[in-house]
Amino acid sequence: MSDDQSEIHVSETVEAASQEAEVSKGRRKFLRTTGLSAFGAMLGMTIPFEKNLPDGLVPVALAQDTGQDMMADKNGLIVLNDRPLNAETPAHLLDDDITPYERLFVRLNGLVPQTALDADAEGWTLTIDGEVDQPLTLTIADLKSKYEHVTRRMVLECGGNGRAFFNPGASGNQWGLGAVGCPEWTGVRLADVLKDAGVRDTAVYTAHYGNDVHLSGDEEKDTISRGVPIEKAMEDDAIIAWAMNGQPIPALHGFPLRLVIPGYPGSVCQKYLTRIWIRDQQHDGAKMTGYSYRLPAYPVAPGTEVPESDMVVMTEMPVKSLITFPETGAEVTAGEATEVRGHAWAGNGDVAAMHVSTDFGQTWQEATLEPAVNRFAWQRWRANVTLPQSGYYEVWARATDKNGVSQPVTTPGWNPRGYGNNMQHRIALIAA
Repeated sequence: MSDDQSEIHVSETVEAASQEAEVSKGRRKFLRTTGLSAFGAMLGMTIPFEKNLPDGLVPVALAQDTGQDMMADKNGLIVLNDRPLNAETPAHLLDDDITPYERLFVRLNGLVPQTALDADAEGWTLTIDGEVDQPLTLTIADLKSKYEHVTRRMVLECGGNGRAFFNPGASGNQWGLGAVGCPEWTGVRLADVLKDAGVRDTAVYTAHYGNDVHLSGDEEKDTISRGVPIEKAMEDDAIIAWAMNGQPIPALHGFPLRLVIPGYPGSVCQKYLTRIWIRDQQHDGAKMTGYSYRLPAYPVAPGTEVPESDMVVMTEMPVKSLITFPETGAEVTAGEATEVRGHAWAGNGDVAAMHVSTDFGQTWQEATLEPAVNRFAWQRWRANVTLPQSGYYEVWARATDKNGVSQPVTTPGWNPRGYGNNMQHRIALIAA
């Protein structure tokens, strides 16, 4: 689809989304802020006995802001947490080349903002400031009219995907393998916008901000504010997106604007984007410091207590692959070829090779690997495997990146928060 066609489609779907949003506006209208106490402001009314509400409890009427009521459209996803809402996709549901909305994992850090719930982008602006010659305040119309549109398929993956497999266990959502997807994003290059603002030589890092609401309801607290080195932000792949799969970005995924900076943990891809602050130092916003999205600066034994001072920011995601067909546990015919397929991707760009094994890693068969439609899109791979006799087998999948680095059999370097697990994916097959 051309950018012009995409624009027409987006316009039509914006109208449809707005009509649909009207239905929910009525019941959400009471949530308008009016300058009352933090919770009262969110409810749009006073709470006479608010002082009696125990610490840590939030009025139940605000529960809908978690986005839980929108999970009905996410058929088959596994909810790991409902506050904030986090849900992953079983591997066999990730077979599409372009991940549809229904099958894209959900990773929230706070509450869904009212603007996203209402699909209301009226008056929305994006500010670019800090170490720039000309600070900018851009409407969505400005973004669409001033800069070249780009559409790219790009992998989005949580830095903690695979955390559940670390031993000893790491705190946080116990993601299995499904905190990943590859939708098609439409927007403008982040680099074009930053060049327009005139990035100064003193620029070191970006700092991203959105309007999502902190779990406490405190509007003064940032839910999450991460950033990337300025060199990464200036690469052509990073975009400011307003559409996903040809439609306005859904509420759970960052309506109306979000960043997509591929190759890095998905947490740098700020949802509900309102500001990009260019800094003269590494950003130290919410979830940039301590143990958040950080790895030990050196290899450590599992369970080691690593001082915060020895933790460094996680950048490139490791090479990885999934088996998306058949579903684990499937029954196949012994002695006959069975197609096995899936996707492979790497944080440093394209994947170079793909192999599978059916004898627990003793021998490996090269799979057919298709080129990426664009850099940082996941790549389709296929292999025909023949299981010699009846019995239990496993298919192991192993991707290799352009530098010759392959996925390990077991979990890679242990770290306190369980980031960057790229162990080989295995499924069971029963030959009969």
